[in-house]
Amino acid sequence: MTDATANGIRSVPARPQRRDIGLKRRYAAERRFKAYGIVAIALGLLFLVALLWSVVSKGYTAFWQTELNLPITFSQSVVDPRGDAAQNPRTLMLANYPKLAQDAIVQRLGIDPNDRAAVRDAAALVSPGVRLELRDMVSADLTLIGKTESVWLYADSKVDSAVKGQFDLSIEESRRPINDRQLGWIRQLEEAGDLQQRFNWGLFTNGGSSRAETAGLGVAIVGSLYMMGIVLVLSLPIGVAASIYLEEFAPKNRFTDLIEVNINNLAAVPSIVYGLLGLAVFVNWFGMPRSAALVGGLVLTLMTLPTIIIATRAALKAVPPSIRAAALGLGASKTQMVFHHVLPLAMPGILTGTIIGLAHALGETAPLLLIGMVAFVADIPATPLDAATALPVQIYMWANEVERAFVERTSGAIMVLLLFLVTMNVSAILLRRRFERRW
Repeated sequence: MTDATANGIRSVPARPQRRDIGLKRRYAAERRFKAYGIVAIALGLLFLVALLWSVVSKGYTAFWQTELNLPITFSQSVVDPRGDAAQNPRTLMLANYPKLAQDAIVQRLGIDPNDRAAVRDAAALVSPGVRLELRDMVSADLTLIGKTESVWLYADSKVDSAVKGQFDLSIEESRRPINDRQLGWIRQLEEAGDLQQRFNWGLFTNGGSSRAETAGLGVAIVGSLYMMGIVLVLSLPIGVAASIYLEEFAPKNRFTDLIEVNINNLAAVPSIVYGLLGLAVFVNWFGMPRSAALVGGLVLTLMTLPTIIIATRAALKAVPPSIRAAALGLGASKTQMVFHHVLPLAMPGILTGTIIGLAHALGETAPLLLIGMVAFVADIPATPLDAATALPVQIYMWANEVERAFVERTSGAIMVLLLFLVTMNVSAILLRRRFERRW
């Protein structure tokens, strides 16, 4: 633009175009959106790291257990006073094994057997679970009777917590679960190498126990494996068959539309509703045993089916229509087209959906609580009909314990469960990448 003046014509700078202003605003909005995304991801990662740090920092010590090395004399007067252990196994069940451990630690520490207070404090260093440890040893080998063997035994949970630094030992003696004399004995045994922290295999093999040092995940792991096996055997064929029928064979009408809507709704139903259904149908109506892995597997199957059906239908839809047209054009029947061409190409998506559904079922607690799988189970189940529990239920039970030593057990069990879930999800990703085809 120009301005006329008395001296002639003077040029005026051009104003910014509206288009340039709009572009700048859009670019600024895009930068803000990217910043919001980065902040959201950073916050998510921060919370995830905080969660994992909270669990790992409290739970890694659960994989190590303080144990005592003691010379146990399997006295026949205590273990087999009547000499009939070979014919009467009940004799070994009733033996006073804690007396053997008490005599061994009194001898090891050089304590006067007549000093009752000292003997009591020394015996408190050994876990009461020594009864089961020594009984199992003698039951497996009767030749131990009458011999003296060096045996590693669980230390009491208070000793384990003291060695791991889980409570302050500098406070006054009356406020500690370990007195000064016991602390001196602990240091004496540590210096001699007879008190050590060893890998806690019992965390994976032991069953339920009221004592933290002898409590393990053996029953929960076996129960979870039984349930996942039942879910896989039932939900995969039923879910795939239902998906194939709805996607490939079912007529498109109001009835099938109603079924599809209900399947999508069932996938969003709270898991506790499935627990109520299992309690009413499988336990009360069919009379199946409470706390059995079979009932838990059936309940989790009902809960997993909608997820598998939805994932399978999505995998079938992803197969290009040209595959179907080519198969039919070459003379294949509709059944041959589905099972020989479409289903194999959809299998990676089906496997991925199945594994994700199983991982979801593995972490469920509410439905299992309602069917009684919160029961105290000490023996590992031999069949799916035996009483059992599951990993998330065991975590719930340990979290309600008041003893300090169960805190690390709870976090350790969470780490084991997370390991299973991560393994299953990584397997799903690897299977998809290995077999997926891009069209």
